[in-house]
Amino acid sequence: MTAPPAVEGFHDPVTGTVSYVVHAGPGMPCAVIDPVLDFDPKSGRTATRSLDRLVGFLDERRLAVAWILETHVHADHLSGAATLQQRKGGRIAIGEGVRAVQRRFAPLFGLGPGFALDGSQFDHLFADGERFAIGALAGEALATPGHTPACVAYRIGDAVFAGDTIFMPDAGTARCDFPDGDARTLYRSIGRLLGLPPETRLFVCHDYGPGGREPRWETTVAEERAANIHLRDEVDEDAFAAMRAARDRTLEVPALLLPAVQVNLRAGRLPPPEANGIAYLKLPVNAL
Repeated sequence: MTAPPAVEGFHDPVTGTVSYVVHAGPGMPCAVIDPVLDFDPKSGRTATRSLDRLVGFLDERRLAVAWILETHVHADHLSGAATLQQRKGGRIAIGEGVRAVQRRFAPLFGLGPGFALDGSQFDHLFADGERFAIGALAGEALATPGHTPACVAYRIGDAVFAGDTIFMPDAGTARCDFPDGDARTLYRSIGRLLGLPPETRLFVCHDYGPGGREPRWETTVAEERAANIHLRDEVDEDAFAAMRAARDRTLEVPALLLPAVQVNLRAGRLPPPEANGIAYLKLPVNAL
């Protein structure tokens, strides 16, 4: 019987994001999921503190990066995928639904005809159900749209990396008011994950420590089915959609949405520099 994969989580306290390294042991190939590039919106400066910590772990365990996996086009942090690839190699991948996100946001940011809308900024686009290997570990991509069209979860052994589809039981589920988000679609995507064996480990992409508790990011299918505050007691699709619509109306726009989406559509690369050698992020005014 294949041993379960080892999972190491790296929590970024600034954005609440959790990045993961998944591997079968020291000296083996690994996957890195949802790496973070630090960004200060006040100064417009990037930094690699989060990546440095993760790379230190890779070096200590002598892990070779085979895949850099994005669960979706994040709106709350800049992806560190391209920067990590420059340092450690690996193929950057996301779900094939990224094309829909690119088509939606390219006009907002005036990206122009030179910006490809086919997902080619990534090394690989996963189809739903597509299988892949991380050395001896077997992985499967599971499309989980609803939060965004590009959302995908990764099932690796007994572990599922759920992205923003579902959070810890006391934090509930993802918002659905982003462009092309849909609460009913999310409900079905979550149902797909909660239909997996009860002992399946679920790893979430964010945790903000609701109620002041310490951040946590690992749960199980059984725990989510029993205690998720948005889904327990056999909440049906209509009730879930109504709850999400009411809750989403109270939520603010994520602080880093505009800079993050521009970078994350490019697999974590900054826009190309202009004639003066400086890269610029655009701020659409009165457009959202």
